[in-house]
Amino acid sequence: MEKEVAKIIAKKLNLKQNQVSAALKLLNDKNTVPFIARYRKDVTDGLKDFEVFDIEKQLHKIQDINKRKATILKTIDELGELTPLLTETINNCWEEKLLEDIYLPFKPKKKTKAGKARDLGLEGLAKIIMSQKTQNYKDYLQKFCKNGISEEDAVSGAKDIMAEWIGERSFIRNKVRNEYQRNALLEAKVKKGKELEGEKFKDYFKFSALAKRLPSHRVLAILRGESEKILSVSLKVDKLSLLDFIKSKTVRGIGQASDAVSEACEEAYKRLIKPCIESEFMTDLKTKADTEAIKVFSSNFKQLLMIPPLGEKNILAIDPGFKTGCKVVCLDKQGDLKHNETIFPHPPQKKFKESISKISSLVNAYKIDAIAIGNGTASRETENLVKKVHFSHEVDVFVVSESGASIYSASKVGREEFPNHDVTVRGSVSIGRRLLDPLAELVKIEAKSIGVGQYQHDVDQTILKQELDYVVESCVNSVGVNVNTASPHLLKYIAGIGETIAQNIVSYRKENGYFNSRNELKKVARLGGKAYEQSAGFLRVPNGSNPLDNSSVHPENYKVVEKMARIKNVEVVSLIGDSKKLEDFKSENFELGAFAFNDLIDDLSKQGYDPRKKIRKFEFDRSIESIQDLKIGMELPGLVENITNFGAFINIGIKEKGLVHVSEIANQYVSNPHEHLEINDYVKPRVISVDMDRKRIGLSLKKG
Repeated sequence: MEKEVAKIIAKKLNLKQNQVSAALKLLNDKNTVPFIARYRKDVTDGLKDFEVFDIEKQLHKIQDINKRKATILKTIDELGELTPLLTETINNCWEEKLLEDIYLPFKPKKKTKAGKARDLGLEGLAKIIMSQKTQNYKDYLQKFCKNGISEEDAVSGAKDIMAEWIGERSFIRNKVRNEYQRNALLEAKVKKGKELEGEKFKDYFKFSALAKRLPSHRVLAILRGESEKILSVSLKVDKLSLLDFIKSKTVRGIGQASDAVSEACEEAYKRLIKPCIESEFMTDLKTKADTEAIKVFSSNFKQLLMIPPLGEKNILAIDPGFKTGCKVVCLDKQGDLKHNETIFPHPPQKKFKESISKISSLVNAYKIDAIAIGNGTASRETENLVKKVHFSHEVDVFVVSESGASIYSASKVGREEFPNHDVTVRGSVSIGRRLLDPLAELVKIEAKSIGVGQYQHDVDQTILKQELDYVVESCVNSVGVNVNTASPHLLKYIAGIGETIAQNIVSYRKENGYFNSRNELKKVARLGGKAYEQSAGFLRVPNGSNPLDNSSVHPENYKVVEKMARIKNVEVVSLIGDSKKLEDFKSENFELGAFAFNDLIDDLSKQGYDPRKKIRKFEFDRSIESIQDLKIGMELPGLVENITNFGAFINIGIKEKGLVHVSEIANQYVSNPHEHLEINDYVKPRVISVDMDRKRIGLSLKKG
C-alpha cells in the first residue's frame, strides 16, 4: 500500500518514487516540512520545502480518498451487493469523481421519481421496456396497472426508473463530463436593471468564452458578479451530440420500447446528468481559479515577508492623516514603544511649524536613526513635511506599506501587546516595526488582510489559510528566529513549536532571563526531544555559550564541527565565517551525506547570514503630487505593490496606483508577471494612459 501511494504521488508531482517514499516515511514519523527539507536532504535526495509540502498535501488527499472508500465498501456490503470484482474496482480507483460514479447506483437516495415508481411496483415494467426485446410492451401493461395506476402513469413511472439507470452509468457521465471539460462555454450577461449598480462588471455584461481557457481572475470576477446578483451565468455545450451518444449506447431497434427508452435518455440528460455535471464542472472551475489565485497571493505574500529589514535601529513611525492628525510613535531598537503623541501639520489645523519642531525634538530625544511613514492618506504630504526638517544627524526616511495595520491594531494580538493604548497608537507601532523587521511584524496580521493578491476573500478560505501558513512557516524557518527576542506569534511558526510551546518559551524567558544555549530549550515545558530536534536548527541564541547556537548548524552536527576545529587546532568560533579554513575540508565529509556536509560548510561560511536582501532607500518624484500632475510619456520611479496574473500595480507616490498590464511588462511575450517582477521591486515605468474619470493610470515597462 505504501509503495502504491508513493507511486501515485510521484506521478502526480513528477518526482522520483524513492524521493516520495522517503518523504512519506519522514512525515509519518512526525517530522515537519522545514526540518525534512533543511536537514534530511540526503534521505530525500534533495527535495525542496515546497516539494515536501506538496507531498504532504497529496498524502492527505489520498488519506481522505481511503476513508471514503471504506465508507462506500461498508455501505455496499450492508446492502448485500458487494462482489470481489466491485471491491477490486473500488480499491483500485484513485479519482474522486470516478469513485463517486461507481458508488452512485448503490448510494442511498432521497425520495426520487424513480423511487416512487419502484414503490408502485413498476421496476419490472422498466426492465421489460429497457431490454427492448419486445417493442410492443403494451401487452404487459395490464400486469402493472393495479391499485388505480393508469397505463399512462405506469409508462411514465417506468421511464423515470430507466432515466435513473441511464443517469447512473459511469461511462455516460464521464462522456458528458469530458465534453464540459473540453468544450463548455461560460456565458455571462447583465441582469435587467443592474447596469448602473454593476458598472465594475461591465466587461462581462455580454460575455462568452471557452471555460477551460479562462484565467482565474476572470472566473472569479464573473462568479462574484453572479453572487452579487449583477450577472446571470450559464454553461453551453453541444447538447444534441451528447444526446446522440447516450442514445447510441442505450437505444436498440425501432418501435414503442425504443421510443420510450429514447425519451428516458432525454429525461436522464436533462434532469439527472446535466445539472449534476454542470454543478461539478463549476465547482472544478472555481477550484482551479482558487488554486491559481492562491498561488499568486502566496507568491506575493512570500516576497512581502522577505522584504529586507532595516535592522536594530531606533525608529520614529508616523501614521499620516489630515483631520485626525498624524499619529507619531518612537520605538527603540527592539521595537518597544517609548513615546507616542499626535501632530497636526495638515489641513484643517495646519500646525506645520509646530509639527516640524516636534519631529526634530523627538528625533533628538530618542536618538532616532530612521523614520517610517505609512503609505495611506496624507502620506505624500507627511513625507514632504519630514523632508523639510533639519536633523542634527543623518536620519533615513522610508515610506512603508500600512496594508493590514488597522487589522492588527484592532486584533487580539494588538490589544495584548498594548492594552493601555488605542488603535491609532498600535497602528503606528505596526508601521514602525515593519521597517525594523517586516517578517516579525507581518506574521501577527491575518494574511488575507494584506492587499497583495487578487480575490483572496472569494477563494476557498481553508485552502488559502493552509497555503499562507506554509508560506509564513517557510519564510520564518529560512530566516531563523532569535529565541531571546522573538514574539510568540513568530516563534509558533518555527518547525516543531506551535502556539503552546511558543508561549512557554516566552514565559520561560520572562522567569529565567535570556537563553544562554540551545540546550537550555529542553527545560521549556512541553518542549520534548522531538520538538527540540525539529526546532533547534532554526532558533538562534546570539552571544550564547556556544557560537554554533547562533548559526543554522543543527546540534546533531556539533561534534563534526568540533572535530574539524581539532584538526585545525583552533577554537570552533574561528571556523565560522572563515572560508579559507573551511576550504580544506571539502574532500572530507566526516561520514555525513553529500547534501548535509555541503550545507554544513555553507552554514559555517555565512556568519550571521540572512537570506533577505539589503534594504535600499527609495524616493518618489516629488513634483508629482496627484493624478492631475501626470502626463503621457512621463517616466517615474515606482514600487511594485501587487502582482496579479494580468499585470502589476505600481505605487508612484500618489493615492492612485498605476497598472502595468501583462502586455506592457517587457518587450517580449510575458506569460507570468512573477517571472519578471517581485513585490517591493524598484522600477521606472512610463505613463501611457490616464483616465481621470475612473482614476486609472496605465503604465509600461517596455524599453524604447
